[in-house]
Amino acid sequence: MTQSEPLSGAADGGTATRGTGRARTSHPSPAPPRSSVRQLAAASVGNAAEWYDWYAYSFLAVYFADQIFPKGSGDSLVPLLSTFAVFAVGFFMRPVGGLLMGAVADRRGRRAALTVTILLMGAGSLLLALTPTYAAAGILAPVVLVVARLVQGLSVGGEFAASTTFLVESAGPGRRGLFSSFQYVSTTIGQLLASGTAALLAHLLTEGQMGDWGWRVPFLVGALISLAGFWIRQGAHETHEVPGKASERPAALEALRRHPRQSLLICGITAGGTLAYYTWTTYLPTYAQMNAGISKGDALAVGTISLAFFAALQPLGGLLSDRVGRKPLLIGFAVGFAALAVPLLHAISSSFASLLLVQCAGMVLLTGYTSIAAAVNAEVFPARVRAAGIGFPYSLTVALFGGTAPYLGTWFKDAGHPGAFPWYVAGLCLVSACVYVILPETAKRPLDGAG
Repeated sequence: MTQSEPLSGAADGGTATRGTGRARTSHPSPAPPRSSVRQLAAASVGNAAEWYDWYAYSFLAVYFADQIFPKGSGDSLVPLLSTFAVFAVGFFMRPVGGLLMGAVADRRGRRAALTVTILLMGAGSLLLALTPTYAAAGILAPVVLVVARLVQGLSVGGEFAASTTFLVESAGPGRRGLFSSFQYVSTTIGQLLASGTAALLAHLLTEGQMGDWGWRVPFLVGALISLAGFWIRQGAHETHEVPGKASERPAALEALRRHPRQSLLICGITAGGTLAYYTWTTYLPTYAQMNAGISKGDALAVGTISLAFFAALQPLGGLLSDRVGRKPLLIGFAVGFAALAVPLLHAISSSFASLLLVQCAGMVLLTGYTSIAAAVNAEVFPARVRAAGIGFPYSLTVALFGGTAPYLGTWFKDAGHPGAFPWYVAGLCLVSACVYVILPETAKRPLDGAG
């Protein structure tokens, strides 16, 4: 099997060496997957389950906040603020999950890590469903909530590391971009399922019923979906040949220690993309309500429509990147946002049509990043440390720039400078554009460690 040299240039197992013209491997690569559909299903269903559980928390927080956290000094916002503080804590567990589960994927195999992450997410969801109220258990109630969210954050951070490598390594020649696109297809489906389930229950139940017990139902459903994902993943084909001797397996921090340049590249690749993603898919409805006066109902409806549109775009972006390369799409995304983020966000008015047009236009640009992010990240690192190499810097960057986007947007508004946030988005995308320009084109290179 002929392999091209990864960006690292290191002579790890499964990594090509310079000047030889031939690849040198320590261990044979695994046989090609028997079923591409099964591989895609194993990664996508599990990923959708992960993100269903992750987003269900934010959609349901308004219903369970005052049951878990007591109101302080008569301020009715204290429970909700406390609940969203726990949401943020989950974000900052993601780098830990990326490092730990990435190491599991590199040392024990991708399928082993995917099994652990789906079980962790299911356990976290079940724990949320069974969280006692403050009235019944006192301080134990918020403690259980925090533990459940920490487990979910650990799981989500590990999920990206493991499923990214698994998806891209499962792809046949010339199809890595297409397979990569299903990362965000499944993520978006999970988000839509979470919002749809919450909306359906809110429609069927009274406000009192939702506050008493209805909010627990989606978390129970999430635990069941996680079990289904676990079953599907059991039949998946392992894509990474693990060394037989424990001493030959990579150390947990080997990717950071031996490949610091690649780790920084992941941060630069991700920074603008994650900020644009969380701004356009999560924060934009709130931004439109605060700055343009659009109604909450219209903002949520536009968000749902645009997310469905976004999911449909992903495979098209992946296929295009397999034909023309990764760099044109990445540069198009970053330059597009650098030039258009400010005018697009300023174009939002109180009308349904204006928000829909702005959100869908942003989704088209954003697809240049999201549809191929998994492939680009996987192509940076050699197979030996690919999962851990991606997991930690990616999750850390998401926590720093993606997870803080709603907070910073609101902070700029409160500080009297709402127009500063669009410039912040444009500026960070311009930084990523510089990274994309110097990034080697990897679309046509054989993937290190692929069969």
